[in-house]
Amino acid sequence: MAEFGRLALHTWTLDTTPLAEAIAAARAGGFDAVELRRIDFTRCFDQGMSNGAVLDLIRAGGLPVCSLGCEYGWLFAKGEERERLFAVLKETCANARALNCPQIMTAPGPLDGPMAVAIDNLKRGADLIGEAGLTLSIEFNFQHPVINTIARARELVNGAGRKNAGILLDAYHLERTGAGGRGFEDVALEEIAAFQYSDVPASADPPLIERLVPGQGTVRWLEVFSLLKEKGYTGYLSYEAPNPDQWKRPAVDVAREAASATRAMLAKVN
Repeated sequence: MAEFGRLALHTWTLDTTPLAEAIAAARAGGFDAVELRRIDFTRCFDQGMSNGAVLDLIRAGGLPVCSLGCEYGWLFAKGEERERLFAVLKETCANARALNCPQIMTAPGPLDGPMAVAIDNLKRGADLIGEAGLTLSIEFNFQHPVINTIARARELVNGAGRKNAGILLDAYHLERTGAGGRGFEDVALEEIAAFQYSDVPASADPPLIERLVPGQGTVRWLEVFSLLKEKGYTGYLSYEAPNPDQWKRPAVDVAREAASATRAMLAKVN
């Protein structure tokens, strides 16, 4: 049985680092897995690589892929754009299966609209993902007009009623919505599909891509990690910390610092 405290590195953390180097940095830096994005694939495609070659590159990195992000926007899309995004989602599911990755991840993305539209699209998307034998994690984003709190994410997931779909909790967005610390206490374990984390600067209204290593900001990590452990969460903790200042540093140094700081926090959790 998996234990609490397994760490994954989300590639947005090393956004300017080529994919092969990012995976190598995650492994050398002490992470147990990686979380990948659709853009990791499309950037390789832009360099002339085939889909199969990208899969081989990822496998060669030697780390499990805990979650694979799809192209965002399908929750609120309509018409031809919806069909295009569902075709991409189907391709993403095939790639996840090829990588033995159990989960697809999505966020609200650039579109918005009535919650009823998102619920209907989620039913279709979750069914498509379920047909591939995968689960779906849905992140709320504090800046999105509709899916911007735990309550709204729960409304979406419960409205669709698909057992393979759950909420992605992100310590960053929890903190930005006033649900930091033990603020997600009423979220049941079975509702939590995934967990991402980074620290939040103490400055007023910091930019979205100014995220920090645990211990450098305002997140109350002992409360967060203790509550997750109490709930029995054993999924990966995925470090998603985009920050242009960090992109200037060697990728392995960024990874090593983050893994070390996280494990130091986890060591304090009984």
